[in-house]
Amino acid sequence: MNQLSAEEKEFFTLIGQAGFINPFSKEREALELQIAGMPHNLSRKKRTDAFVSAINDRIHALEKAGKATLNAFHDQERQLMERVFMVELFYRFKNRFDDLINQQILAGSAPVKIPFFNDALSAATQRGFDDDTFRHHFALGFQIRRAFYFIDRNLVGNSPCMKSLRWNLWNNVFTHNIDLYNRYLRNRMEDFSTLLLGETGTGKGTAAQAIGRSGFIPLDRRRKIFVESFTQSFVSLNLSQFPETLIESALFGHKKGAFTGAVEDYQGIFDRCSPYGAILLDEIGEVSHPIQIKLLQVLQDRVFSPVGSQKQSRFEGRVIAATNRSREDIRRKDRFRDDFYYRLCSDIITVPPLRRRIQEDPKELDLLLSTTIDRLIGKPSPELVSMIREVIDRELGTDYAWPGNVRELEQCARRILLKGLYTGESDFKEIELDRKLINGIEEGSIDVAALVSGYCYLLYQRHQTFEEVARRTGLDRRTVKKYIQDWPQTGSGRKDQYPEVTG
Repeated sequence: MNQLSAEEKEFFTLIGQAGFINPFSKEREALELQIAGMPHNLSRKKRTDAFVSAINDRIHALEKAGKATLNAFHDQERQLMERVFMVELFYRFKNRFDDLINQQILAGSAPVKIPFFNDALSAATQRGFDDDTFRHHFALGFQIRRAFYFIDRNLVGNSPCMKSLRWNLWNNVFTHNIDLYNRYLRNRMEDFSTLLLGETGTGKGTAAQAIGRSGFIPLDRRRKIFVESFTQSFVSLNLSQFPETLIESALFGHKKGAFTGAVEDYQGIFDRCSPYGAILLDEIGEVSHPIQIKLLQVLQDRVFSPVGSQKQSRFEGRVIAATNRSREDIRRKDRFRDDFYYRLCSDIITVPPLRRRIQEDPKELDLLLSTTIDRLIGKPSPELVSMIREVIDRELGTDYAWPGNVRELEQCARRILLKGLYTGESDFKEIELDRKLINGIEEGSIDVAALVSGYCYLLYQRHQTFEEVARRTGLDRRTVKKYIQDWPQTGSGRKDQYPEVTG
């Protein structure tokens, strides 16, 4: 016999759907508003608060009717209400999950005791969950909250490209369907490697860390802790820091005496990776084909051997690789072997450059400055943000391309706090000009005069004589000089951004 009315079933079905949809998606936003019965112009916090309030009101009505437990339902209704109660309990303990995340960050490698464990167990028991189901759902809830915490807080930005990045990262952790992930793939994510693309300084490491710290970690019911600290579940290695002869050791480790200088056993990064986490192989675009072959074996067979040893070890974590080279560069110039590329790219995610973020949403710059200042001084300061923004506008102008991306912006803020000014780097301005010309060609937004003027100016910055520019372009000296002197105007740049041309 059904315990839910048609209207209740429809409402609770929406809640069950919302609980399993990417929280960074438009679909999730629309569902929350529909469930809350609220207009579309609410902030995210108000929207979520109204959504949770609507859920609690319905659960309270079930409690009055004596039906706020799984034991009151059967078959499909029971499956539906299990989802609903999962969502309700998740939001009931959401803030305490956040506190637990912060406590674990401070504690480091040792798993911390869950201070609200008994409260959560009691609430789940009241809703009719058995011990095994509670243990699983509690661990899944903590994973969901960790993923949201690291993606949302560490990758801020309201530009469309940043919203897309957060959406992609969430799907990378949970796939496009959390229900299918939970039932089939939760313990199989090691088979899904990821390639992160993006210019230097865009935040690829932060994106990788969000993935690596968001894996499923089982609950130790008896000790009331998770079996591992998520701070241990992510390790990274910058491959460009090692000469070719030492990369294999850095990856797979070595045995004492394996080569000159190997005075003791050494654990490589694959040995140090948790089965619940991931490793980041940064600057993967620079490794040689022989190293790619060895990495391919790990990706395919999940086994490796330290240098100087025949003993095989098993690798159980996920592999995330990152490069500042474009996808086209990787494929066109044969930097990756085909078999290595196709084994590595279960998912390809591009971290957008700062100039694109600002182009899509000019307010992005102020938001990032606010976040940077908050981290630097430990609290918000509109005064410091305003002061830094004033210097940026005066010294760099609104068209500055930020070739160092978010990393450059952070150092810019520090330098302005120290010296009261920031003028960029001279080589950055050449890069900025180079990219302005390339973007103009790709977008079809630059006319012939500006294109020739910019190209001549770029050559002049490199060779410093009109004669050399004339020789390389086939133009006469007088024409070259005119084009170079005209560049700040034809290129739509501020005249004081570019060095004065004389001669």
